[in-house]
Amino acid sequence: MTKTGFSATCTCGEVALTASGAPILSAVCYCESCRKAGRHFEQAPGAPSVVNADSGVEYCLFRKDRVKVARGGQHLQEHRLTAASPTRRIVATCCNAPMFVDFTKGHWLTLYRDRLPADAPPVELGVMGKDLPAGATPAKDIPTYSTFSPMAIVRLLAAWAAMGFRRPKTTW
Repeated sequence: MTKTGFSATCTCGEVALTASGAPILSAVCYCESCRKAGRHFEQAPGAPSVVNADSGVEYCLFRKDRVKVARGGQHLQEHRLTAASPTRRIVATCCNAPMFVDFTKGHWLTLYRDRLPADAPPVELGVMGKDLPAGATPAKDIPTYSTFSPMAIVRLLAAWAAMGFRRPKTTW
């Protein structure tokens, strides 16, 4: 049976999110933006690792309407790679732990998989393999797509349809 509900916490425990239901998808992203942000976050004092040995960043995607800030919202701070970026990455400032990515035009939140408990769903696939740095090798036990997988797109569309094609705003 698939677990349907998770708590995501920062490394010091001051910030907690709850995610109800099963994730839409569990993936590793190899895009330059995720790696660049991850490397930046890793430089902060006490910050956990973000970029894996294979140069990817692992995530679990949940519907926005199913993720809530349970505690510590005052510690959450957004970061954008550029001022015009529709993607904001949210970090817990108490311990510099990246918590989630919000593509503001989308209907899902992308939780950093390392913030979830050990029984979080395993990574199913890799995306944006075309951005892998020279010499990096993606995980061999999962399929890796050069951009996005058709299955991931279908799951995202199905989740959006189940939400009545709404795009809730994420606030804390």
